[in-house]
Order: sequence, then C-alpha cells, then structure tokens
Amino acid sequence: MRKIIDMQMKIGETAIASIQFDPKSRDEIPKLLRGLQAIYCNREVRTLVFEALTELIPPHIDIKNGRRGMDLWKIFVLGALRLTCNWDYDKLHEIANNHMTLRQMLGHGRMDASYQYELQTLKDNISLFTPEILDKINQIVVQYGHQIAGKKKDEKLTGSCDSFVVETNVHYPTDINLLLDALRKMITLIMRICGHMNLSDWRQGKHHIRKAKKLYRNAQQLKRSSQKAQREQLMINAHTEYIELAQSYIDKTRQTLLSIQSADILMHFRMEEVKEFVAHAERQIDQIRRRIVDGETIGHHEKVFSLFEPHTEWISKGKAGVPVELGLRVCIIKDQFKFLLHHRVMQKETDDKIAVPIIEEAQRRFPDFRGCSFDKGFHSPYNQTELAAMLDHVVLPRKGKLSAMNKEIEDSEAFKEARRRHSAVESSISALENHGLDLCPDHGIDGFKRYVALAIVSRNIQMIGHMLQIKEVKKLRRQEKQQRQAA
Repeated sequence: MRKIIDMQMKIGETAIASIQFDPKSRDEIPKLLRGLQAIYCNREVRTLVFEALTELIPPHIDIKNGRRGMDLWKIFVLGALRLTCNWDYDKLHEIANNHMTLRQMLGHGRMDASYQYELQTLKDNISLFTPEILDKINQIVVQYGHQIAGKKKDEKLTGSCDSFVVETNVHYPTDINLLLDALRKMITLIMRICGHMNLSDWRQGKHHIRKAKKLYRNAQQLKRSSQKAQREQLMINAHTEYIELAQSYIDKTRQTLLSIQSADILMHFRMEEVKEFVAHAERQIDQIRRRIVDGETIGHHEKVFSLFEPHTEWISKGKAGVPVELGLRVCIIKDQFKFLLHHRVMQKETDDKIAVPIIEEAQRRFPDFRGCSFDKGFHSPYNQTELAAMLDHVVLPRKGKLSAMNKEIEDSEAFKEARRRHSAVESSISALENHGLDLCPDHGIDGFKRYVALAIVSRNIQMIGHMLQIKEVKKLRRQEKQQRQAA
C-alpha cells in the first residue's frame, strides 16, 4: 500500500507548517525545504502536486492493500534534495537518517527518531519518477512561483533559451579500451552462466581478463614510444596480437553458448546479454584493424563512445579549455522571474533543429509565453520565420554578413538590450551545473532524462524558497529598524 503522506500527526511530530528555518542561512538545504514547505502549506498547490505524485504508483497496484511502502511526499523531498545538493545516494542516505530539520519535513518526530532509511529503499523509490510526472510537477511549481514573484494576471512571459552539455559518467573512449570493456563484460557474464550450469569452460576467466588487459596496455603505451622509426610497425604488431586474442575469446564464447541448453527464462536473458557484448567486441576489432593495419580513418557515425551509456555523444562546442565533452545537450528556457519553464534533452540534435519545437512545447505549457531571446547557434532562415510567427518578440542574431535591414534591426537599442539580458540564462546554467547537472551518475537514457527533469524541478523549488527567504529577511530588517526608532 502507498500513501502520499500520513496526514494524522503523531506525538512529538512537528507540523510541516511549523518548521522554522534560519533566514540568514546561505546553504541550499534550508532554501529547498522552505520552498517545499510553501508548496505543502498552499492547499491548492499541494492538491495538484499530490495528484501528480499518485502517478508514481503503477495502475495495477492497489494502494490500499499490501505492505506499507515509502510515502510519495518523502520520495519527492529526498529526490529534490539529492539534486539540489549534488549528492550521491550514500550521502543522501546519511543525511536522511541524521538531519533533524529534514526529518521534520519527512514527518518524523521524537517518537520515531530511531527510524532509519535503507540505502536500496532510497534508490528504488526515487527511480520511480518519470520525466512526464516531473514535467507536470514543474508546471505546477512554476505557476506557484510566479505568484510568489508577483507576476500580474495579464503580464506576458518572456524568456531566454540556451543549451549546455550534461556529461555522462563514462571514461574517455578509444577503440582499444572499448574492446577491453566488451571483453571484460563478456567474460564476466559467461563465467556467471557457466557457474550456474556447473560448466568448467571458463574457470580461468579472471586470468583471461588479466591477459587481455596486459596486451591492451602494451598497445596503449606504444603511442608514446620514443622509437619513432620502429613505432608504426610495433603498434601494428601489438594491436594485431591484442585483437587476435580478443577474437579467440569471442570464438570460445560462441562455442560455450551453443553448448548450453536451458529453458530458464533468466538464463536466456543472460545469454542474450553476452551476445550483445560479443557484437560490441567484434565491432571494435573491425575498427581497430581498419584504423591500425589498413590505415583507414573511421567515420564519426560508426563510432560508439560508451558500451554502458550508448546514448553518449561526442560534443565539441568550441569552449576555451574544453575541447570535447561526453554526454548530451540539454536546452532550457528561463523566464524573467528566474524560473525554468521547460527543458529538452537533445539526442542527436543541434540548437538550430530544436528552436521551433522547444518554443511550441513551452507555449503548450504556458500559453502566455510570448517572447524569447536566443544566441547565434539557434539561427536558420526557417527558425527566423517560424519564431516570428509564434512569438511577439524574437531576439535571434543572424550568422554571417547582415543585410542593411537586418543590420538596422540588430543595431537597434531594444535588440541590444535584449542581447544583454540574454546572458542571464548563463547564471541558471551555472546554478544547474553546481546543483547536479555537471555530470549524470544515473544509468541509461531513461535515468538521464529523469535526472535532468528532477534537477529542473528542484531548482525551481529552491528559487521559491530563496524568494521567501529574501522577503523574510526584509521583513526582519524593517522590524529591527522600527524597534531602533522606537527606542
């Protein structure tokens, strides 16, 4: 069974509305918890958020029967905290069990001070979120944030759009280390299958991995060899020996798979997983042979940059000191109230390809969104025309030499002022990178999208808490001033 939150308070429990925060604290935890408190204390907003949270429960699950699961509110609080503070699950586990104010927000009082969260419980429950659910919650949070910020009823939203790279948790890829990855996983998995089936084919599997790693190191170190005259032939010999050993392991793996007869469904899936890494290894062998022995240049479209995070892209944005980034682009739209209206994870897409779609998506969520600024990377003649029809105000600099009419537009004071304001979106990008979106530790494209969506929601909640904190500090200063004047 699942509950959103246990509304019946227990002895010793502090009501969420009564939790006190230090208004002078500059840490991110009080700001996030203050924002969550504001959402919880507003009945209308709380109802909408709770309705969205109920979608975490699969439709075939009866929420009224079975063993008690983790409350949905607790999952939301801990998920947002993980991204806001850029923590791994181990740090979140420690804080969830020992941070007094956080435990008050989770509904724990003095009577259940001994209650402890398990690490795997946190991992399993936070991973229940989907990008779609988080997108719904983000819309609710942003609309409430606009009320806090003092947005007028008929005021139009304007924003800034820009993209940045969120890196995946992968090592620098080369064809020879990707081959080693494939061999290591292939041998480890086939050893596990043989152990389950009581076969002795791969009893020396660990030795085989060490042998492959030794030949990999030999091939790797020859790139830095000082023997220039002989280096090319030595590299060919070392790489040939490496891929011949790899091919012998692949052939042996195939023979083992053919000899296994099992009706076990789990065993079938394990064997299919082995076949996937066999295919990876064969691709890398082919590319190594073509590059080293045949002297061929491998096309970028043929390359894979991670076996474990296959969605990883090789991205070079031309930044100083950052020749390449391994990950995916993420595009965000920030409004004039500093809230993130929408985001898009860009798979095999560039800025100019998503300018129109992301504005269409933002306007479906916020119909009063009527103006946006971009940088030159989003320019194309098609984008100029389509965005001008969709928005009242478009600031999209053109590339190359400008015509007299376009030069007059871009030299206008209004255009220049909008370009100066556009740089504010970089502060939101920097804040997102400092609060979790520098590198995604979650696995798979689904985990990547969930991680990004949760970071966007967490940032907006933190902004609500920040605004409320500023208001409280100003109120306290006015009171102190009145007290001094009265004295």
